[in-house]
Amino acid sequence: MENREMKFVFFGTSEFGVVVLEKLVQAGYKPVLVVTTPDKPAGRNLKLISPPVKILAEQYSLPVAQPEKLGLAKFDLQNLAKPSLEPDLFVVASYGEILPREVLDIPKKGTLNVHPSLLPQYRGPSPVHTAILNGDRNTGVTIMLLDEKMDHGPILAQQEFPISNETFPLLRDKLAELGADLLMKTIPAWVAGSIKAVVQDDSKATYTKIFAKEDGKIDWNKSAEEVERQIRAFTPWPGTFTSFKVENQKSNLKILRASVLPQNLAKPSYPQIGLAKFAPGAVFLTPEGKLGIQCGEDALVIEELQLEGKKPMSSKEFLLGHKTIIDSIC
Repeated sequence: MENREMKFVFFGTSEFGVVVLEKLVQAGYKPVLVVTTPDKPAGRNLKLISPPVKILAEQYSLPVAQPEKLGLAKFDLQNLAKPSLEPDLFVVASYGEILPREVLDIPKKGTLNVHPSLLPQYRGPSPVHTAILNGDRNTGVTIMLLDEKMDHGPILAQQEFPISNETFPLLRDKLAELGADLLMKTIPAWVAGSIKAVVQDDSKATYTKIFAKEDGKIDWNKSAEEVERQIRAFTPWPGTFTSFKVENQKSNLKILRASVLPQNLAKPSYPQIGLAKFAPGAVFLTPEGKLGIQCGEDALVIEELQLEGKKPMSSKEFLLGHKTIIDSIC
């Protein structure tokens, strides 16, 4: 983005949008307006909470608009198209709403979207979660020209990124930084007309879903590798949990961090346990004093966990008050 005088409006809501917006502002590219979703009630007192992008925008004294979903077209006519703005470009990064055609048609150079996957793979709301869950070795970011359909528009630029053992927040932020850098390289070329938009191959498109709380429940019949990926993908939401008995009552136990114990290592290391004979969900104590849980394939060593209504703790700290979990079934 060579021309810092270019007038653009930024659309974003979540933490992904925060990283992209902050990188733009710190590089000297301030939007003439930040559009985000309305404040929402949260917590027991249903206190109104501002979206993360709004909080950041106010820190930089950027003008903010928060139109209601159904009132976006009216908002467009009254605000986005007014002569005082005259935007050259719209930039979208995790806004959470589909922009109608009357909004997309406003900027002279179109609407560019920063998407955290290599489209057409992983269209939809949860591409980062899904890449971790599926055990992908690589993901990436796409700069696309937005149309009315979800993540459907033509591609302007893409860049790959290797996945190691990141949790969702860490991978999300890395991809947001990569996306912001790629965006700032792409815009000048797009404005100059030196980039040809490439239409996506819809036959290769895959779609992601919105995850719910119940998606975090662990199925111990799955392999330890699958469960470990689930823990990283669902940090912090929806969380990954199992249940065990506390004083004859079932209680949810959130698994925050864990590592895989392969069977071929477990057998000689723990001959007294007979790990291969354990049923999925069986809990045992490792010689290091940590919780181990048998999975359908291999076992999981619990590094950090959280009992419902309590603070996070190590498995050793947890065992001080809950030794009866050993030899039980989760």
